[in-house]
Amino acid sequence: MSEISRIDLWQALDSRGVPTVAARVRIGSHEAVAIAPSGASTGSHEALFLRDGEGNFNGLGIERTMSTFSKEVLPSLIGIQGNDFSELDRVLRTFDPTPIQSRFGGHIPVAITLATWLAYSKSAGKEPFEVIAQHVRSAPSLPMPMINIFSGGAHAGRAIDLQDILAIPTRASSFTEGLEWIWQIREECKKLLSRRGFDTALVADEGGLTAKLSGDEEAIALVSEAIELCNLSGRAHIALDIAASQLFHDGKYLVHESGAEVALNSEEFVSRWSAWLDRYPIISVEDGAAEDDETGWRAQRALTNRIQILGDDRYATQLARLNRGLAEGEANSILIKPNQAGSLFAALTTLQVAQRHGWNTVVSARSGDTEESWLADLATGANAGQIKVGSTHRSERTAKWNRLLELSYDDAAPFNNASALEKFI
Repeated sequence: MSEISRIDLWQALDSRGVPTVAARVRIGSHEAVAIAPSGASTGSHEALFLRDGEGNFNGLGIERTMSTFSKEVLPSLIGIQGNDFSELDRVLRTFDPTPIQSRFGGHIPVAITLATWLAYSKSAGKEPFEVIAQHVRSAPSLPMPMINIFSGGAHAGRAIDLQDILAIPTRASSFTEGLEWIWQIREECKKLLSRRGFDTALVADEGGLTAKLSGDEEAIALVSEAIELCNLSGRAHIALDIAASQLFHDGKYLVHESGAEVALNSEEFVSRWSAWLDRYPIISVEDGAAEDDETGWRAQRALTNRIQILGDDRYATQLARLNRGLAEGEANSILIKPNQAGSLFAALTTLQVAQRHGWNTVVSARSGDTEESWLADLATGANAGQIKVGSTHRSERTAKWNRLLELSYDDAAPFNNASALEKFI
């Protein structure tokens, strides 16, 4: 028996203490729970997260939407085969065919489709990553971690303009070794901040360090210095999540230089951060222009042979937007977030298309996440190559790292070394 026989929905809390939806799906004698994550710096093209707007949690609750969904949609999902991700997605979209799921939001469907995958895995006696690998017809591999060291932007009260400065253990020989390297880098950054008089006890949304530094470049230099002090130069590199959409206002990028706010046009903004490539070991830049800034994305095109140009808000895990990016040749990699796509099937479809066109794929958590570990299995089973979870602190982050450490210990899949990034090193 592999059909869905029951689905339950209730309101849960994410890592920021904000309501989200939990789904429990039963298949045969097995059941599993999945909780939808949510982002702080959300793009306008991703599947919506609809809240009630009034009532519990000062309007942030979702009970009214869940109630309507349960009455109108859930009965049609009973009886669908648990491993038929495509059919489950098709039925869900008959009730909300809008691109960004504006009727019910994407948070409920993504929780249900994830819980269905996990419940089916139990009923089939398989590891979750094995089911994903079978679905996408790939050879599983443990992903290269991209780990948050220092945060600003929407994740840390605008301590700096950049949202995240991350480190990648590009020359690590195993996942376990790579995770330890990044742990060392974070600890070294913590020492450097402490010596400069900053409080390092508090962390940002995703567990990264944060402080009111003089600006973006001081933070990048901090992480670069930590890499050197750990004797990891040439073996670990920096990734930036610029989250440019958060800085874009009325056609200009507003950034801070020497304590003053400066307005830059698209070319000036891209030139600003691309100049850092000559001074620091930066190998990846995410959202280096705002989601709909065509001029900014064209300006990045020349850098696709030099670094990983990674699109998040620009593509929002939406296949139509990815296809547009492929046609323009404006990037070479895409962030994959299931809740942006609104279902597991939609996220996997976008990932597969990107891979077929030679783009790198980075499976990613959200700033509002939970203590679940399914993202590790998703990245491993889909042979994504890279995973971005947050820092090495906070339990909703370590849950994913600990699952990957378990898979590494079990020798469940080979480690995907830096082959996807090799040409940029």
